[in-house]
Amino acid sequence: MFSAIVIITLMGIVMGAILGVAAAYLAVEGNPLQGEIEALLPGSQCGQCGYVGCTPAAGAIASGEAPVTLCPPGGRALAEQLAEKLGVSVDLSDMVEQEPRVAFIHENLCVGCTKCFKRCPTDAVLGGPKQIHAVFADACTGCEKCFDVCPTECIEMRPIEATLQTWYWPEPARAA
Repeated sequence: MFSAIVIITLMGIVMGAILGVAAAYLAVEGNPLQGEIEALLPGSQCGQCGYVGCTPAAGAIASGEAPVTLCPPGGRALAEQLAEKLGVSVDLSDMVEQEPRVAFIHENLCVGCTKCFKRCPTDAVLGGPKQIHAVFADACTGCEKCFDVCPTECIEMRPIEATLQTWYWPEPARAA
């Protein structure tokens, strides 16, 4: 029994040393600009930009394959930050600024087809097959993927209502 413990301990030490050397020798350095861009993105992994998540989108922006106006949830403010970070000029005239919205399911129209449930990237839709569905508003990113596939049109995109935790004092109007 004692010899088995010693052998397994020695194997662990040898394998750990081999992995440590391999990690140092085979290390691949990432693009630091991609990490900075990813930190600016919202991180909601909604897929509205056409990429699977924010990491591939940041890689595409950093390599110049995608425009800085790629992220709809980020809006104009994010596009301006990305343009400043990359040192490029950006035309924001075609960007539509939307207020944040979440999905709402009208339960009397829902047939429980689960199409919305399957398309939601954040698992914000609750329910099951042939059951009424609902939306967990805190998890909804407003990507409208559920809205697009609903066959009964029971999903409505509603603006996020201000609560005590989300309300802020509006900026005063500028004098002309």
